[in-house]
Amino acid sequence: MAVTDAAIDKIKQMILSGELAPGSRLPKEADLAERLGLSRNSLREAVRALALINVLDVRQGDGTYVTSLEPGLLLDAMSFVVDFHQDDTVLQFFQVRRILEPAATAMAATRMDEAGVAELRGILDSLPGDPSVEQLVANDLRFHRRIAEGSGNPVLCSLIESLSGPTTRARIWRGLTQGGSLDRTREQHAAICEAIASRQPEVARAWATVHVAGVEEWLRGVLA
Repeated sequence: MAVTDAAIDKIKQMILSGELAPGSRLPKEADLAERLGLSRNSLREAVRALALINVLDVRQGDGTYVTSLEPGLLLDAMSFVVDFHQDDTVLQFFQVRRILEPAATAMAATRMDEAGVAELRGILDSLPGDPSVEQLVANDLRFHRRIAEGSGNPVLCSLIESLSGPTTRARIWRGLTQGGSLDRTREQHAAICEAIASRQPEVARAWATVHVAGVEEWLRGVLA
């Protein structure tokens, strides 16, 4: 593993130095291994590891390329890991959401354009009058994703998106076991949307905090 780690670090340094830019093709395996002073097996293991976290893209018959290195792509790996956490660990992810989402919502209130606000309202209007839990959860995810995008910060948006795995399960649990969650969700979403539309970042932040904290407190009670 130490040899593989060294190989990973050498490829990483080539990317960080700009020698390998996003989208560029790595040299042939034999040439790169010789140049970096690595065995071909160590190089292959390093490439596999970097491909798993979306730093490299191995294309059969074509070669290995550096990916776009966009935040959303790199944080996909975090989403994969997040999905394995259960029970009380989900609560910790909610605590992180309670920090990030209100900040993103406040930013959206100052940065989201009118087309974005219209899209946000459209998401709310698309929810049926008597939705299933699955429809409610899907609508909720779309709503929060659009707000995160409206923050204008791709890294923040990707972090919030990566936290949706465990929180999705919690929303489903809440919808199945707690009466009145639909009406509360609708009311809180509408309040958040109007605060963004009226360009009131602190009001938007407050409503987002209430929204996320409500689910967090319910989950805390379930896990107690």
